Amino acid sequence: MGALLFPGQGSQIIGMGSEFFNNFAKVKRIFKEADEKLNFNISKIILNGPEDELQLTQNTQPAILTVSYSIFKILKEEFNFDLKRIKFFAGHSLGEYSALVCAGSLNFHDALYLLHERGKAMQEAVPLGEGAMIAVLGIKIDEVREFIQKFQKDRPGVCEIANDNANGQVIISGDSESVKKFQLLMKEKKIKSIPLKVSAPFHCSLMKSAAEYMSEKINNTNFIDPKFNIVSNVKAMPENDAKNIKNLLIDQIFKTVRWRESIINISNKGVTNFIEIGPGKVLNGMVKRTLTNVKSFSINSIADIKNLINEFKK
Repeated sequence: MGALLFPGQGSQIIGMGSEFFNNFAKVKRIFKEADEKLNFNISKIILNGPEDELQLTQNTQPAILTVSYSIFKILKEEFNFDLKRIKFFAGHSLGEYSALVCAGSLNFHDALYLLHERGKAMQEAVPLGEGAMIAVLGIKIDEVREFIQKFQKDRPGVCEIANDNANGQVIISGDSESVKKFQLLMKEKKIKSIPLKVSAPFHCSLMKSAAEYMSEKINNTNFIDPKFNIVSNVKAMPENDAKNIKNLLIDQIFKTVRWRESIINISNKGVTNFIEIGPGKVLNGMVKRTLTNVKSFSINSIADIKNLINEFKK
């Protein structure tokens, strides 16, 4: 039994999806659809950059969706991958939109629009330089939570857990001053932390204005119940009711991405194959850090698809 995983921001790279674009007319059509829907040449940014354009959150989000969706379509329609063996779909942050599109809950064009708007709203929620994110490494989520509670007691500012990614990998988000001070605390405690190159403090309460902006857009978009179990970032459990999915996507903007728990909960349902669909290998790494005795795959090339199909024949 398997699960399909869809990556989020941070997995983007110039040229992602180019092998599929060059080899399949279907992918050229998907990229063209993205250009037409967004009213600018997102396909050129994906394939050729420039880097600073691709890194703009409002471009990164629909770009990753476009590549993930393209790879999924090729896997399913050109290589006839048997989706009957897939029990769950899950996406990391913006990847949840990719999961919903591929699971038939959300139209690709609508998802492009929502992610472009979501990217803009998240970017504009906090002025540049006033927010920060760090990765805290090597300690458990409960310990991080305890440190934050003590740190935040009787002091202003925002310093929150944005992502519980994997065993020993927790992302903190908030205002720049608070996050820097928390990083100093980690240093004092001999705990490793790394500043992240991000343009805004995602998945914390500073994003509430972005969530408010997106709530109308999400509620005005047509969602249907997905054909597969969708594991929500906010609940870390499956949610297949379209109305609830909308509410969870709104909450997801400012709440913790509970990825480690999601992966564990999927595994507890008997899933032993985790397949990352989209650019990069970030989610593959998170699975390996969190679970043992499972297989994980990253699908970035035609060779990756062939290897996956051979594995599934065994």
